[in-house]
Amino acid sequence: MGFDRRAFIQGGILAGAASLTQAAAGAPGKLLMSATGGGVVDVRHFGAKGDGRTIDSGAINKAIDHAASLGGGTVYFPAGTYASYTIRLKSNITLLLGDGATLLAAAPTETHGYDHAEPIGDWGAYQDFGHGHWRNSLIWGEDLHDIAILGPGLIWGKGLGRGDGKDNWLNDPTGPGTGNKAIALKNCRNVILRDVHILEGGWFALLATGVDNLTIDNVLADTNRDGFDIDCCRNVRISNCTVNSPWDDGICPKSSYALGHPRITENLTISNCFVTGNYEVGSVLDGTWRKMPASFAPKIHGRIKFGTESNGGFRNIAITNCIFEDSRGLAFETVDGGVVEDVTVSNITMRGIIDAPLFLRIGKRMRGPAGVPIGSMKRILIQNVVSSNATILPSVIAGLADHRIEDVTIADCHFHHVGGAPAEMARVRPPEAELAYPEATMFGDLPATGFFVRHARNMRFSNVEVSVAAPDPRAAFRLEDVRDADFIDIRAPGRPTYSLEGVTGFRSTGGRGMEDRRADGPLSDEF
Repeated sequence: MGFDRRAFIQGGILAGAASLTQAAAGAPGKLLMSATGGGVVDVRHFGAKGDGRTIDSGAINKAIDHAASLGGGTVYFPAGTYASYTIRLKSNITLLLGDGATLLAAAPTETHGYDHAEPIGDWGAYQDFGHGHWRNSLIWGEDLHDIAILGPGLIWGKGLGRGDGKDNWLNDPTGPGTGNKAIALKNCRNVILRDVHILEGGWFALLATGVDNLTIDNVLADTNRDGFDIDCCRNVRISNCTVNSPWDDGICPKSSYALGHPRITENLTISNCFVTGNYEVGSVLDGTWRKMPASFAPKIHGRIKFGTESNGGFRNIAITNCIFEDSRGLAFETVDGGVVEDVTVSNITMRGIIDAPLFLRIGKRMRGPAGVPIGSMKRILIQNVVSSNATILPSVIAGLADHRIEDVTIADCHFHHVGGAPAEMARVRPPEAELAYPEATMFGDLPATGFFVRHARNMRFSNVEVSVAAPDPRAAFRLEDVRDADFIDIRAPGRPTYSLEGVTGFRSTGGRGMEDRRADGPLSDEF
């Protein structure tokens, strides 16, 4: 009989973990059978101590091997702290961290440590080191199917590095290795990560590359760099998650060249999630919610960002019912040749956004094989977004002169900024910065309070309000080299509402306190 994970959980094994352990006390290594036919092994019966001092990864890997040899099952961690180095997953295996169980990434020593990062081909230069290696992790798996990591226990990456160069001192192939990821998966399918807590996950709390049919549900990641990096993956569901990541991005879909070829990230939903970058690491997990000092604000991340790695691109994306607090905004970036298309964003609330609430960018960094064409971005619908107390930078939609962002609709939204820009900022003409790292700050100061749009076509803004806390001399909307732009029922904090340069096919109707206006030919004006 195959192992039915869902039926196993629903069958009450979690509630009966104590009796399970007692039943196996006299039979070390025995695979216990649940009422539904699934197998459960207790890591303590393979020698794990759970005392926070003994290195238990050897015992844990023995438990995994034993369950796998019998066709699969659940490797159970009862209450305790299991100090470990690398844990190697296998197909048809579930890691179940029970109440009070902590899987602790131990600090490497001169003689003991983590699996070494595997070699990578010439394409290693096309992404950062961390994106192209998986084995130097607390938990890793490659070419696996039907695996799960379940809570309610904790994964604490205390001994993991952050990918800042300081954690590579033991990566000599003749000695022990260092780890810098809590969980890393490559070329896997049918994966569940549910109900678990992650503290200090290293460079990535989760790096999933080439993973299909991935579910991440009810996970709390309170971490010191990226939360979830979803790279070259298909059919992914991220729901009901909380990510606090002050130093890097929270939920970060990517589409890198790490597999040795481009692979699109597609069929991805993100729903009912909370992302932030302004709480001390660990304080969301323990419920104290201690904010970072005010001086940290320019460094805040904690957002949802598509990119920067974008060789394959992103397609069929839906983001809904998410909250951003004291973080950077929502970003879609293609700078390495991939597409961004068929995207819906709805029901988003944002408070205290650092930099732009929305950032859409085509660039030509082109970190990948030579000869690849520049990417594209089109068919994006953003609706029902409320953003309050964002900093002085407006939202940005910026293509290239010969590669426009196309077919963007923004409807039923309110964007509130602090305002108060000096008069000279209204006259700024931002650089193109075609090769720069994509970030809302890449252009410097911008001459708009609400939206800066450049090199775009078929833009539609409907029932959108831009407001400011302090008077601001800039136009609500600054458009440069835009073709076919419709503005319907717009509210702006003052005049001018529009600042246009080289705009064709412009139409504004129903704006409060404004006459309707239409111009088919090139238009450069303020009104």
